[in-house]
Amino acid sequence: MLRIKPNSISRKLNLRHIAIFAVLVGILSTPTPSQAVEYTAARKAGRGLAAMTTGFLEVPGNMVAASREHGMGMGMPLGFALGLGKIVVRELVGVYEFVTCPFEVPAGFQPIIDPEFPWSYFEESSASTRGERSN
Repeated sequence: MLRIKPNSISRKLNLRHIAIFAVLVGILSTPTPSQAVEYTAARKAGRGLAAMTTGFLEVPGNMVAASREHGMGMGMPLGFALGLGKIVVRELVGVYEFVTCPFEVPAGFQPIIDPEFPWSYFEESSASTRGERSN
């Protein structure tokens, strides 16, 4: 049986590559200070597209938000009812924002509804689930 001994040079290169990769991952995963969100026409178009395609997230999102505010027993049915109503709003606002994305309406491309994206309900520290706008 033929045994192949690992080449010490290639082993050193592999360890060096692993070390460099680990350092890069560490640097890239370091949290950075949050920066102000810049609202642009492209962001407005993306917001509109997201609203048109993920409007169904209003139901579980409102259930989460209402449960945080009122407790689980009251929050689930209240959030379900609110979410069903807000699906229509989210979808229509999404169409409006997508169609009007080249135009700066409202001023500064600001979002029309809060939260800006339907998945923002699920963020633990989201100011939008408490009814505050974080600009």
